[in-house]
Amino acid sequence: MAKKKGRTPKRIERDSYPRPEHRFPNAKIGMTWKDSEPDSPGFQRAPPGAPNIVLVLLDDVGYAWPSSYGGLVRMPTSERLAREGLTYCQFHTTALCAPTRAALLTGRNHHSASFGVVGEMATGYPGYSGILSRSCATIAEVLAPNGYATGWWGKNHTTPLNQASAAGPFTHWPTRRGFDYFYGFLGGGTDQFYPALYRDTTPVHPTRTPEQGYQLTRDLADDCIAWMRTQKAIAPERPFFVHFAPAAAHGPHQPPLDWRGRNAGRFDMGWDRYREVVYQRQLELGVIAPGTRLTSRPKELPAWDSFDAEAQALLRLQAENYADYLEHCDHEVGRLVHALEELGEFENTLFLYILGDNGSSAEGSLTGTPNETATMQGIEPPIEASLARMGEWGLPGTTPHYAVGWAWAGDTPFQWMKQVASHFGGTRNGMIVSWPAWIADKGQKRFQFHHVVDVVPTLLEAVGIREPVSVDGVPQKPLEGVSMAYTFDRAHAEAKSPRTTQYFEMLGNRALYHDGWTACCRHGRLPWVTRGSASFDEDTWELYHLDEDFSQSEDLAARYPQKLRELQDLFLLEAAKHDVFPLDDRFAERADVSLRPGFFAGRRRLTLYPGMVRLPESSGLTLANVDHAITLHARLPVKGAEGVLVCLGGDTAGWSLFVEDGRLRYHYNWFGFERFDVLSRTALPGGEAELRMEFTCETPGTPGGPAVVRLFCNGAAVGEGRIARQVPGYFGLGETLDVGEDTLSPVWPGYRDRLPFRFNGTIDRVEFELGEAAPRSMAELIEEQLHQD
Repeated sequence: MAKKKGRTPKRIERDSYPRPEHRFPNAKIGMTWKDSEPDSPGFQRAPPGAPNIVLVLLDDVGYAWPSSYGGLVRMPTSERLAREGLTYCQFHTTALCAPTRAALLTGRNHHSASFGVVGEMATGYPGYSGILSRSCATIAEVLAPNGYATGWWGKNHTTPLNQASAAGPFTHWPTRRGFDYFYGFLGGGTDQFYPALYRDTTPVHPTRTPEQGYQLTRDLADDCIAWMRTQKAIAPERPFFVHFAPAAAHGPHQPPLDWRGRNAGRFDMGWDRYREVVYQRQLELGVIAPGTRLTSRPKELPAWDSFDAEAQALLRLQAENYADYLEHCDHEVGRLVHALEELGEFENTLFLYILGDNGSSAEGSLTGTPNETATMQGIEPPIEASLARMGEWGLPGTTPHYAVGWAWAGDTPFQWMKQVASHFGGTRNGMIVSWPAWIADKGQKRFQFHHVVDVVPTLLEAVGIREPVSVDGVPQKPLEGVSMAYTFDRAHAEAKSPRTTQYFEMLGNRALYHDGWTACCRHGRLPWVTRGSASFDEDTWELYHLDEDFSQSEDLAARYPQKLRELQDLFLLEAAKHDVFPLDDRFAERADVSLRPGFFAGRRRLTLYPGMVRLPESSGLTLANVDHAITLHARLPVKGAEGVLVCLGGDTAGWSLFVEDGRLRYHYNWFGFERFDVLSRTALPGGEAELRMEFTCETPGTPGGPAVVRLFCNGAAVGEGRIARQVPGYFGLGETLDVGEDTLSPVWPGYRDRLPFRFNGTIDRVEFELGEAAPRSMAELIEEQLHQD
């Protein structure tokens, strides 16, 4: 767009997509071409001067980590964009990953878009189905028919995970929701060294190892830059829309090997002092209002000084490792900026750098964990187990997360953190907007109250295209966001925000903002506790006057009960309007994959064949805590048989049935803390063979209970052993079932340097026999354990 500083495009009428096809209105049809005149439909063009759009969304980054917001994590790209653009200091998210992404991409509140919670916890209610509503078109579904090239890199957390197999359906994958191209992963997170990558809908694998420099954020940036260059080489006048959504800094915290150690010694002060230091920096930078008070540490959080020297060394390392990870991510975002400059496109690129989809994550327990998957299932390792793995923290083979105290520090000066939608520690995130062709008020701050649903209306106004009334025949819900484009104009720097009301709700935590006040209710379960439910009747509400209390430090509920009642009533109205009910505070209980059945549900016998790899756990067979038998019909080399026959999982947890040194071996990885092996007593014979593994639970129906494993070759028993404990829920983020190889991170680290450790014989087929699923759900068993506790 040509420079238009000082003018805001006017709102225009809504439209329908797809538009009617070209009917050749100007063609003249004669008997032959000699007496005819053509009318070519040509290409759909974007409005004159329409900008490129780059929408970057980081993951699990609190308000107080980035240096551009006073934090100690050095993020020079964010600092540069802040100097050249605008820094937003009252921008809000939903307090959780997928809900923020659904709201960001559609311009509707997360419950309206059916993402009241992450898809891994979806339930059968309108606001919680985890299926992005067709009545809420994505921004790409609007930009694409208006002449934009559209691409998405990184985290896609809005595709139903029981639709993530090669059978699809692909209706809600990015390439069917307006994006021409997708390169990334599905679900909440993935290993940074062994990611579960897809190009469009096809599984792909990294071309390098971690030791050769591979790391996911680097790969995503490489691919995105190549795509942008290709688009501009072929169609230089066509604008593009890039959604760059790296996994960083979501767990597992895994910086590239060549970025490790850059923050050694920089967090020795601990989390209590970190908040004090950063608070002063925030005041000096002007990213918090003058007079803002630093909120105190919740009584449920331990003080830094309560840990001994050995524990503090571990806790410091966790923050250093996280900072390495996040700093590298900012570096890769900087490469996107540099590529735009090289292409001559940066001047007319609307670049939104959103520094987190929620507050800092408290999902690593009070002392941190080397295995986030275990912690998310309520298995918190003793600090001794973490101390034993300090030397490998963040390396391939670990999937670490920092302690809760660092999450609290990363949300300075606010209360609470990710999941807690009632308070700004969970919902306040930094956002920086750069658009040299438009924004003249460089390096300035904006303090208008806005929300992630406001991004889509902003983009549409900036481009000058219509809000849809219908997309692919589906009537559209009106946008629930309001445009922030007025803030691009220096004349409106102090203008009152048109967003006067905004509700917040996540896992029972809820709040209502209205005209400078917030009513807040932090409900029940603490964000680092992954099981249990609390009574909503016992909730206590708080009241804050934001015009005088930027950080929500002084509760005024007792002083202004009528004001509190007014906002509570308004919350009920907003909640009913946006499908927030029923309120549900359960966490691990809803993470049970069997609650969202896929194509394998109810099947007791099935056959898989060679080439079946990358079958996601969420779309595949339920094998945890279920009796099952696996029979392989194979041809083995006479000498030197080796390789994976079938496996599920990886570094986080899982099992692998493989051949090594000619012997059949079953390995069970219990979150990397314990490992169990069953080996055949002798080497397998060459030639035709029937190999069988029988897995029998000793305590049927009890997730996590022990099991017996028996191995057979050609009908004869060749090995037996005991698995002392099973994984109670799922094996890992993004891990898959594979036949004939181990495609992602290794279940058994002993074959890491031989990945994918393909079987060197021939597998004809693999037959599965499944026993009855657990008669009680994981939710029921957790409830029973709570009563026993």
